[in-house]
Amino acid sequence: MADTRDETDRPGEINARPVPHPLRWVAVGIILLLIAMMISSFVTNPAWNWGFVGEVMNYSPVLEGLVKGTLIGTVGAMILGVTLGIILAIMRLSENPVLRGVAFAYTWFFRAIPRLVLLVMMGSGVAVLYPKLDVGFPFAQQIFGVDNNLMVGSINVNQLSNGIIVGILGLGLSEAAYMAEIARAGIQSVDRGQTEAAQALGMSSGKSMRRIVLPQAMRVIVPPTGNETIAMVKDTSLLSAVPVTMELWYQVGVVANKTYKIVPAYVAGFVWYLIVCSILMVGQAWLERRFGRGFGTSSNSPANRTKFLGMIGGGGK
Repeated sequence: MADTRDETDRPGEINARPVPHPLRWVAVGIILLLIAMMISSFVTNPAWNWGFVGEVMNYSPVLEGLVKGTLIGTVGAMILGVTLGIILAIMRLSENPVLRGVAFAYTWFFRAIPRLVLLVMMGSGVAVLYPKLDVGFPFAQQIFGVDNNLMVGSINVNQLSNGIIVGILGLGLSEAAYMAEIARAGIQSVDRGQTEAAQALGMSSGKSMRRIVLPQAMRVIVPPTGNETIAMVKDTSLLSAVPVTMELWYQVGVVANKTYKIVPAYVAGFVWYLIVCSILMVGQAWLERRFGRGFGTSSNSPANRTKFLGMIGGGGK
C-alpha cells in the first residue's frame, strides 16, 4: 500500500523546452546583412583604391614616421608619464601637506589643459619666452652679471622646440597627470593592513611600497594603463602641432596632398593605427591575466576545473 502511494505521488517526466528567442535570430540576420553590404562596398567601390592604400603603407617616409613618431613617441611619453605618475601618486598619498599640494596642483593644471594646446605652446610659445636656458647657480646672472663662473652651460630651446623630444615631453607631462590618478586608485585599493603587516616585519615605507603594495596594485593599474597606452598611440597624431614632421599621420597627409588621392592615403593611416592598437590590445589582455592571477578567476580556469572535478569525486576541499 505504501509503495503504491509513493509511485502515484512521484511527478512525471519534465519535458523542458528552451525559451524561443525569435528576435535574436532577426537581429543576427540584420547584422549579417549589414556586414555583407559593408564588405561588398569595400570590394566593389573603386574609390577605396586598395592597391594605392597598400603602396602608401609601404612608403619609406610613412614607415619612418610610424617608427620615429608614433611608436617611439608613444613609448617615450608612456615611460615618462608612468614614472612621473607613480611619483605623483605617492606624493598625493603622503602625509606631508607640501607634497600633497604640489601633486594636486600638477594634476589640476595638466588635466585642465588640452594636449593639442599644450603641444602648440611647448612647440612655439616656450621658444619665444625662453629661447635659451642657462644652467648654473640660481639668480647668478642677476647678481653677478651675465658672464660668470657660476654658470655651467646653456640649452638652446629653439633647436629643441620643434623635435620629437618636445613632443614626448609634452605628451608625457600630460599623461603623468592621468597616470597619477590611476596609480593612486590602485594603491588605495590595497588594504591598509598589508602595509602595516610589512612594516611590522621591519620593512621601511619605501620597501613595503615596492615589494608589497605596488605588486598588488598592478591588478588595478594595468587595465587603465593599457587603455592610456592605446590612447597615446592615437594622440601622437597631435605631434604635428609641435611641429614634428616625422610622424605617421603627417606623412600620410603629405602623400594625400601630393597625389590628390586623399581617401586612400588617409585609409593607409587608418590601417596602420588599427594594426598597432590591435597588437597593444593583445598585450594588454595578457598583462591583465598575468597580474590578475588569484583575483576573480573565471569558472573555466584550470584550477577551478580541477577543484570541481575533485569535489565530484569526493576529494575536493
